[in-house]
Amino acid sequence: MILAGWCIAASLLIPGIWGAVLAVFFSQVQMYIDCCDGEVARWRGTSGAKGVFLDKVGHYTTEGLVAVALGVRAVGEWNNLGDDPAGTYPYLLAGTVLAGLVLLNKALNDMVHVSRAFNGLDKLADSQAATALNPGLIAKLKRAARFVPFHRIYHSVEMSLLALASSIATVIATSVDGAPLFGERWLVLALAPLCLLSVIGHFMSIMASRRLS
Repeated sequence: MILAGWCIAASLLIPGIWGAVLAVFFSQVQMYIDCCDGEVARWRGTSGAKGVFLDKVGHYTTEGLVAVALGVRAVGEWNNLGDDPAGTYPYLLAGTVLAGLVLLNKALNDMVHVSRAFNGLDKLADSQAATALNPGLIAKLKRAARFVPFHRIYHSVEMSLLALASSIATVIATSVDGAPLFGERWLVLALAPLCLLSVIGHFMSIMASRRLS
C-alpha cells in the first residue's frame, strides 16, 4: 500500500494527461490494498500496533508527496525553473504549503488521541455521539459545510482525480488559446487556501466537540 501510494506522486511528475491517468490507476490500487490489508491481517491473526503504524506512514507520506507533486506538476518542465523563476516558484511554494496543510489536517485527528492518552482518558469511541459538537455557532457552520464538502478532497484518490481533471482542462485550454498548464496551475493555487480553511474548520470543530473531555 505504501509503495502504491508513492507511485501516485511519482506518476504526477510525468507531464501531460498520461501521468495523471497513471496516478489515478495507482490511487485505485492503493485504495484496494488499503481496504484489504487490515482484513487479511485480522484473518491471519497478525494485526497489531506495527500494522497501524505502517498504515499511518503510508497515508501521511502519500498525501504529503502527492500535494508536493501537484506543485511540481504545475511548473512543467524542470528547465522552466531556470528560464522563468518568478513565474514558476509560486506553484512550487503552493504545492509545498498544500503538503504541510494536508499533513497538519491529518495530524489533528491523531493529536486528539494523543491528548486523551496523555491525560488518562479512555480511547475515543468511533461513534457520532463521541464526536458530536456542542450546540452553537461552530455546529451550525459544520452543518452548512455539508453542502460544500471540499474538506474531503485532500486524500490521494480525490487529489489524483482532480489532477486528471486539471490535465483535461489544460488540453482544452491549450487547444483554444494555447494556455500552457492552465488546469494544473489553477488547481494547486485553489487547493492551498481551501486546505487552510479546512484546517481552521477542523481545529475549531475539535475544540467545540466532546472529543477532548
